[in-house]
Amino acid sequence: MLLLKLFFAFIQVGLFSVGGGYAAIPLIQEQIVNIHGLMTMEEFSDLITVAEMTPGPISINSATFVGMRIAGIPGVLICTVGCIIPSFIICLALAHFYYKYRTVSGVQIVLGSLRPAVVALIASAGVSILMLGLFQAELPDIILRDVRLVELVIFVGALVILRKFKVSAITIIFGSGVVGTVAYMLMGAVT
Repeated sequence: MLLLKLFFAFIQVGLFSVGGGYAAIPLIQEQIVNIHGLMTMEEFSDLITVAEMTPGPISINSATFVGMRIAGIPGVLICTVGCIIPSFIICLALAHFYYKYRTVSGVQIVLGSLRPAVVALIASAGVSILMLGLFQAELPDIILRDVRLVELVIFVGALVILRKFKVSAITIIFGSGVVGTVAYMLMGAVT
């Protein structure tokens, strides 16, 4: 029953995550954390962090990691296939449709109208991850006194370095991990 629940949850994620992997994060969160209660928000945040650092599409990585965490190897297969099947079928149908009707102006209008929804889904995922990293809470539960100062300093520093000095994102991720580890080791030594 759990595997069937996971399969249908990830079919929905694959079906409605228009715009790529980051658009899938809020949908996975809704299915796994909010609707089915299979993970806590903290566990989900940790898995998303690992999925972002792992090579490959983030939606597939997230499905794989969620499946492994909840149901082991069968969960990996079920979640990954559930996430891929809708995209595969839709891409085949759209390729056929687009090839046949690409010169029709209505097709271009429909494709253009999907862009704002994709941007909104990606922005929602980014804000959710930022709030979890800085406050360990989602938007309605945020209290400014609960800000995590180490994470805030690392975030602001990484953002400045990334924008001003054009350092590679991989270097920023690695450097942030090192700075965070050292900061927490020093804080642990002090307390």
